[in-house]
Amino acid sequence: MPAFLAGLMNSVAGGGTLVTFPILIAFGMNPKIANATSTVALLPGSAGGMWGYRREMDDTQSLLIRLAIPSIIGGAAGAGLLMITPVNTFANLVPYLILFATAIFIAQEPISRHLRKRRIDADPTGNPNAVVPSRAWWIGAMTFQFWVAVYGGYFGAGIGILMLASLGLLGVSDIHRANGAKTFLAICINGIAVLSFIVFRMVNWPEALLMSIGAVLGGYGSADIARRLGQSLIKKVVVAIGLLMGAVMLWKQWNG
Repeated sequence: MPAFLAGLMNSVAGGGTLVTFPILIAFGMNPKIANATSTVALLPGSAGGMWGYRREMDDTQSLLIRLAIPSIIGGAAGAGLLMITPVNTFANLVPYLILFATAIFIAQEPISRHLRKRRIDADPTGNPNAVVPSRAWWIGAMTFQFWVAVYGGYFGAGIGILMLASLGLLGVSDIHRANGAKTFLAICINGIAVLSFIVFRMVNWPEALLMSIGAVLGGYGSADIARRLGQSLIKKVVVAIGLLMGAVMLWKQWNG
């Protein structure tokens, strides 16, 4: 059920890691193994999401190539950083990472509204190709994407909204094009991280395979379920899980 909800969330609004990762921690899994296992489990669902946006990505090849390079390099750097981080240190960081990711998730709507407003102010016609980013703008976006990828390779929750912000600044105003590009870049980040986790044997495969099935099913059935439950309710559930798990872990840490 948690993996199904995570797959649903990733397809509807992002934030699936905020469901799977705390659950694995709650069942006593090593935090670093839980992080790697959660990343592996949710990757197939992201691939399915990218296939769903394939038409919207037809005219974004140049953008995707430019941002894929820092995504792959940053994702590898973040995964490497996770591997050399002592388990106790990462365990102490976990509550703050969860709360940070939850804060990003909460900020998703106002950030998206702000970016859309800026885009409309810059181009009242709504033409996504009307404004061409300068070289300096591209360098800034690629640098920002690199650091998003480092964070994504290290932990990952919340990278979607960060990338949507970057894409919005580059002039990608159409939400479907932005979601397609975001999903592709997330696969670049998580794909290289997953490869690293597999090579260094950081994945608990029984849980990863079971959760991946649930995540794929959740992603596949996301449209109908989202219409029935409403995106607002689903987002509130994820925020509640993130805040609760982060607060409980902080309490245990401070009273341990």
